[in-house]
Amino acid sequence: MEPTPIGEVIESTTSELTVQCWELHVSPPFGSFVRADSEPPVFGLVSNVTTRSVEPNRRPAAYRKTAEELMMEQPQIFELLKTEFEALVIGYVDSPAIRQTLPPQPPRIHTFVRPCSTEETKQFTDHWDFLRSILTSNAPTDELIIAAVRNAFEAHNHDMAYLVQTGKELSRLIRDDYDRLHSIIRRVAQ
Repeated sequence: MEPTPIGEVIESTTSELTVQCWELHVSPPFGSFVRADSEPPVFGLVSNVTTRSVEPNRRPAAYRKTAEELMMEQPQIFELLKTEFEALVIGYVDSPAIRQTLPPQPPRIHTFVRPCSTEETKQFTDHWDFLRSILTSNAPTDELIIAAVRNAFEAHNHDMAYLVQTGKELSRLIRDDYDRLHSIIRRVAQ
């Protein structure tokens, strides 16, 4: 069963998506895999999550009250906020294959986006080319690799052979920077 959509594309390029969530504070976690149900379907990796004012030139103010107190006294405040996330595009479906490369076209604006199912995450991460996409992105690469590998490891039922192979792929990709590689591998294992 596929997870239900949680938002829609509001900005789109071939390499990155910005998705506005339909509910405040309901976003997939950093480093999780998402899918834009476009034609072709596009896979992304959540690289940033933000909550801010719906008006670009207006910032929320501090009220010295808990969220619960504000909800009781001034519920309209929460209607002036939105949660968005950015997703690094890491592949697409070219039926029946999954390609770990940029799609020929970005998803259209207002395309629904949903978290990937465990099976989709497992199928997508059977190959490690997406790691190179992360390493060449403007995202916080080390942190994103750590989160993505943890999610992939979970989708692969904590299979140690998968984790070892992922470590080998990272070693091949980051062979020139032992300290960085060691830091990533150590933090994945924590």
